[in-house]
Amino acid sequence: MNIVNNYWYISTSFYIPDFAMRTKPFPYGNIHTMKTYLVGGAVRDQLLGFPYHEKDWVVVGGTPEQMLTAGYQQVGKDFPVFLHPTTHEEYALARTERKTAPGYHGFQIHASPDITLEQDLQRRDLTINAIAEDKNGRIIDPCHGVDDIKNKCLRHISPAFAEDPVRILRVARFAARYAHLGFTVADETLQLMQKMVHQGEVDALVAERVWQEMRRALGEKTPTVFIEVLRRCGALARIIPELDCLFGVPQPVEHHPEVDAGIHTLLVLEQACHLSEDTDVRLAALFHDLGKGSTPKDQWPAHINHEARGADIVLQVCQRLRIPHNYRDLAERTARFHLHFHRALELRATTVVKTLQQLDAWRKPQRYEKFLLAAEADARGRPGYENQKLPQRDFLRAALNTTRDIDIQALIQQGYEKLALAHKIYDIRVSRIKTLQQQYTPEQAGVNRNS
Repeated sequence: MNIVNNYWYISTSFYIPDFAMRTKPFPYGNIHTMKTYLVGGAVRDQLLGFPYHEKDWVVVGGTPEQMLTAGYQQVGKDFPVFLHPTTHEEYALARTERKTAPGYHGFQIHASPDITLEQDLQRRDLTINAIAEDKNGRIIDPCHGVDDIKNKCLRHISPAFAEDPVRILRVARFAARYAHLGFTVADETLQLMQKMVHQGEVDALVAERVWQEMRRALGEKTPTVFIEVLRRCGALARIIPELDCLFGVPQPVEHHPEVDAGIHTLLVLEQACHLSEDTDVRLAALFHDLGKGSTPKDQWPAHINHEARGADIVLQVCQRLRIPHNYRDLAERTARFHLHFHRALELRATTVVKTLQQLDAWRKPQRYEKFLLAAEADARGRPGYENQKLPQRDFLRAALNTTRDIDIQALIQQGYEKLALAHKIYDIRVSRIKTLQQQYTPEQAGVNRNS
């Protein structure tokens, strides 16, 4: 028995004896023979000193009938997970799993009172997720997850890891969550992930689960690591080939010192994380240049009309992965109009107004602001440009503000209606943009207004 971070822990390869079991009184019924343990993320993050918001429990020695009698609510018909009647925390009966078919649905679950805590922990993905805590705060660690926490290592527990392709996504997500603490994926785990991809196991992933893990990864501290890990094991090319193919595509060095479009994309995502915690902004940054992957090689390093091509590709990817409409719409508009952001000070007033119309800026100003953040991340996502001044950003914010408040009722009273009213509103907006442009010279952004 050892002490780590003021926690007692037992590292063992045999069944945990009764004195180590957690006996937790239940609010209803007489089921005190059951033993419950805090498991998984809450234990892991306690040891790491990392914030957590949910607690999961494993119940050893219990049956569904006993849980229901005690007032717990079962989640689903065939899955042995129950919600606590007061806290609504999840209590799962100890179980084992057996692979019966390809994909992450292809498992037969066995839950019974004779399943041990160790058996339940052994079925999990990573050693750091297979740690339990008893009522006395003692850490039960049959898979040596505490050692891997010390060594900052994401390591699979057993070859059974390869039975569930979702674990590839989870490893990449945990890498994104803990990269800033120094965690890396163990070489043998990465090799196993590569083998899973090669064997086609990742092709069994369903779109909804891919998006679920991707959305959660985008909310982590360093989501670029999620992309990098998926790329290293080959999964990115199978899941989002439109993103993977950007790596190795050259760009004009005078505008992109990093040259590589894939590297630029990761730099843009990194800047988006500095600018916003919103995952839709981060996805828009990640997808903004997908069009460059479809540029014919004989046109490299130029990428003519990549914005329109990229917007179409964004729609295809979002449809395939079942990405929600609010994410899709922001990403599509960012891909289509991010160069308008760069060239804002050289655009004609009429083009600025039409751009605001196409971005639906007057009806959805919050989404417009998110577009500006994603486009700003694009501008800053280049070596040496991270701290550049961006007068075009301020100009586009001012452009919305100066064109949004028009007294339409006064125009109607003047006799304008229908198409004539629309034309008049348009003319007023163009006039206001022209006035605003006098405050922002193209030289501020190093451009000219000839296009």
